[in-house]
Amino acid sequence: MILPSLPDGTLDRDRHLYAVRVYYEDTDLSGITYHANYLRWFERARSDLLRQLEIDQRAAIEAGEGAYAVSEINLKYLRPAKLDDDVLIETRCTELKAASCRMHQLAFRLAGEERELLAEAHLRVGFVSPEGRPKRQPEEWRAAFARFAEQGDQ
Repeated sequence: MILPSLPDGTLDRDRHLYAVRVYYEDTDLSGITYHANYLRWFERARSDLLRQLEIDQRAAIEAGEGAYAVSEINLKYLRPAKLDDDVLIETRCTELKAASCRMHQLAFRLAGEERELLAEAHLRVGFVSPEGRPKRQPEEWRAAFARFAEQGDQ
């Protein structure tokens, strides 16, 4: 039996790229993507970024260490994604602190070599204890984010 490949993003210097397709379930009756789906796509891209950086958030949760949580987000919608569109999510780390990082995410419609900006998000994610209190990120995780963010300086 041949299995399809799993969805995977890729690291490209200081940005993470993750592709999604607009399915019928993502749209409203007019065929336009429902606004909350951008939040889901951005979350999937960030989760994949953690995987690409070899950050095992599941193990940290199971060990009772904590997890990342979005503490603030500003989302701007520019154009609608429509049924069957191919969408590329681009994620960058713009600021890294002991317990949090700020990220910038863009959603582009892909049409051949053309990219059209659909939405963008500026957000802050913080590492929190199982009780929901902010705490320092594990040092190796912070180092992985630092290496990722510094790739753009080279």
